[in-house]
Amino acid sequence: MKATDRHKLIDRIKTIEGLTDDERSTLLGLLREHKTYGLVWEDKPEAVEERLREELPILQEVKDRALISKNPEAPNHILIEGDNLEALTTLAYTHEGKIDVIYIDPPYNTGNKDFIYNDSYVDSEDSYRHSKWLSFMSRRLKIAKKLLSDRGVIFISIDDNEQANLKLLCDSPELFGEKNFVGTFFWKRTSTPPALSYKIRRKLEFVLCYQRSTIPQRTFAQGYVDGGDAPLLNSGNPRGILNFPIGSVHFNLPDGIYSHNSAYKIELIDNVEVVNGLNANKFRAAGNFKWGQSNLEREVSKGTYFLIKSKQFSPRFQKASLTTKVPSNIIDEEVNVGTNEDAQKEILGFSLSSSFDYAKPSSLVAYLTKMPFWKEQEITILDFFAGSGTTLHAVMQLNAEDGGKRQCILCTNNENKICENVTYERNKRVINGYTKPNGEHVEGLHDNNLRYYKTDFISRTRTMKNMHKLVALATDMLCIKENLYTEQKRMNGVRTHHQIFRYFDDGNKQMLIIYREEYIEEIVGIIEKMDIKNPMHVYVFSPSEDPATLLFESVEDKVRLTALPAAIYNVYKRILPKKRDKVIFVENEKEDNETESIGGLFGKGGEK
Repeated sequence: MKATDRHKLIDRIKTIEGLTDDERSTLLGLLREHKTYGLVWEDKPEAVEERLREELPILQEVKDRALISKNPEAPNHILIEGDNLEALTTLAYTHEGKIDVIYIDPPYNTGNKDFIYNDSYVDSEDSYRHSKWLSFMSRRLKIAKKLLSDRGVIFISIDDNEQANLKLLCDSPELFGEKNFVGTFFWKRTSTPPALSYKIRRKLEFVLCYQRSTIPQRTFAQGYVDGGDAPLLNSGNPRGILNFPIGSVHFNLPDGIYSHNSAYKIELIDNVEVVNGLNANKFRAAGNFKWGQSNLEREVSKGTYFLIKSKQFSPRFQKASLTTKVPSNIIDEEVNVGTNEDAQKEILGFSLSSSFDYAKPSSLVAYLTKMPFWKEQEITILDFFAGSGTTLHAVMQLNAEDGGKRQCILCTNNENKICENVTYERNKRVINGYTKPNGEHVEGLHDNNLRYYKTDFISRTRTMKNMHKLVALATDMLCIKENLYTEQKRMNGVRTHHQIFRYFDDGNKQMLIIYREEYIEEIVGIIEKMDIKNPMHVYVFSPSEDPATLLFESVEDKVRLTALPAAIYNVYKRILPKKRDKVIFVENEKEDNETESIGGLFGKGGEK
């Protein structure tokens, strides 16, 4: 029976007259009884989700905490202070389908005051301990999946307490699915595990990895295979015949003719004439080769050549390009990744006013981040359990090493002032430079921008007043979405005004935000006089889905229009829990703040 038919029948049974409560309960129980495979838990309400039924989250920049580089090409990194469910919701608007790598280190739910649910620690005696954790993770991972690009990858650190549940959760079709499971990496978390257990001394932790999609195919690598040649023969392969083109084989043998009647590691079918260390004729040979003829020809076209080093005639090949090394599932010192002890040394080196006990080493995050994107240096990384800010530290180090322009987004709450005193302060020191307790000075990674935001809220009720307020408060989110922060006080010589329109231009791209629809025609007149090479993104306040398209006809080749707040509402509708009350739309509500006429503003007003 289809799920829709089952639900209809359940509703029908509930309304049938003449049934006792026991009879009705029995029928419903039989109907709902069906075999399933997967993870089932009791969903536990979460206070932050209940708040989101009534309010919309937005982001507001704390401008005095911004760290801005003198380098105009410096990447923009973002730190969001607030519950990560709220932060992820805002990112669903600014970054849906834009994140390439997510790394998270969520609470492990050990029962030892490491996991807070609805403002209370979940202890080991809580009968809903695992259900609370799964409810918590499921809500956040569903949004995280929407943020990943088609080629995106997520890494999740975890230990024995929830590893099995997390694997089943992520394998579900609602999240990543079994087919998108890349594998489990085993990170050597310590070289000196505590000897408190009589059964097992744990040295390893898990890192689960999933990809957003199996298409396009993604190659993971931990670097390049060391140079050198490799044997072409493999005794386990079937016997075959290869035809070697002229000049494709290098001989460390004297020039001359080598007869096919001689005994070699391979069976020569033709004589081989060697001139100046190369085969002067094409020849055939039989043996247990690793490759077939088509692969041999493809490799030769790439510059691969073959070597005969001795009279045994055992052929080897040397590729012209470097070969990538597929990573092992073990992550330890062999790949230059540190342990928890190294992480603690890193944290102590910053001399922070607050401590942090569960940091990961930056070398681990750098290794994971680079593994699926080893050839690309302009990707976006997200960590929504940012903790001490290790992920941003690792990203900035990678950029410093290879000149990359990777961008990083961190989200964390401010419990015990962690966001202000640890996450932010650590990366402030990384950017500006700092001195360790032992007196060693560490030069800053100055070519980075860091912008600090807090989550804020506005009522979900769609009154005209609230719609105008949402668009005004969403400006910081639009800057994040467009990665454009350079605001201009004039647009083509005309002063801007925060209550009417704001204009952003960094020399490469432009953005215009129009807050008052009654001034569109006069603003279009300004755009008509501008020399715009690439269309400018124009966000227009509109009570409907239409961004006043007809009014922009004269400049349609200069603009890309988006209606606000409809674009935000549409994204949030797919993310947020359902609102309990009916939506109210008040069409003619009076605004709290009346604005001046556009003539007065443009004539002598302007940015305050």
